Amino acid sequence: LGCLADAVQNTIEFPYETIPYFPKSTVDGHVGKLVFGYLSNVPVVCMQGRFHFYEGYPLWKCAMPVRVMKLIGVTHLIASNAAGGLNPNFKVGDVMIVRDHINMLGFAGNNPLHGPNDERFGPRFPPMNKAYNRDLIDRAKELAKKLHVADIIHEGIYTCLGGPNFETVAELKMLKMLGADAVGMSTVHEVITARHCDMTVFAFSLITNMCITDYESHDKPNHEEVMDVGKLRQDVLKSFVEIIVNYISEKHLNQE
Repeated sequence: LGCLADAVQNTIEFPYETIPYFPKSTVDGHVGKLVFGYLSNVPVVCMQGRFHFYEGYPLWKCAMPVRVMKLIGVTHLIASNAAGGLNPNFKVGDVMIVRDHINMLGFAGNNPLHGPNDERFGPRFPPMNKAYNRDLIDRAKELAKKLHVADIIHEGIYTCLGGPNFETVAELKMLKMLGADAVGMSTVHEVITARHCDMTVFAFSLITNMCITDYESHDKPNHEEVMDVGKLRQDVLKSFVEIIVNYISEKHLNQE
């Protein structure tokens, strides 16, 4: 999904390795740059490549760029990810707007807020019952109609596992029973960190493969198909994010 950063105009780019204390992205398809610029005349900062727990980084470091964004004045986080579809109504290439998440890493005691709380950012015990902004979810679904892509837009629950292996059939069946609609290896810890410091959050998943919940299936999920579907949908996702950013900007101006 790195194409979203490519849509930014008048850019100033900072490779991650030039930023003090920043981790480095080690995954194919994750370029590794912090990109400042304008998206439809709205000032934005984009991460072209993110960090994952399975790369060996602790969750607080995976989510550290979110706090950097907060410190430089960012008010809204738009998080995207590639995910496997568990909901049988989803198809490869669909987009799921995240309504809520199931934090499987958190169930195991692994949380980006673990350790002493930094009161400069937020409270010790931040609520997560409204992690994803309802107004942005509703507006995004309306705006999708204007782009004539409402037929590929869904709303659902995302769950994050540690990776890097894809899940077993038994694990996916369990997650489906728990109510998960899509499965990935990112985003949740970034959202927790963003909400801790009172940023408004909108997130969506590109469904890049359908989860295999049948022992008789001979299909094998792989990273190449994830990247292929990302390229297929890059123009749609670029337009989708642009209209959401415009809505956020217009709403902010109307409130001033």
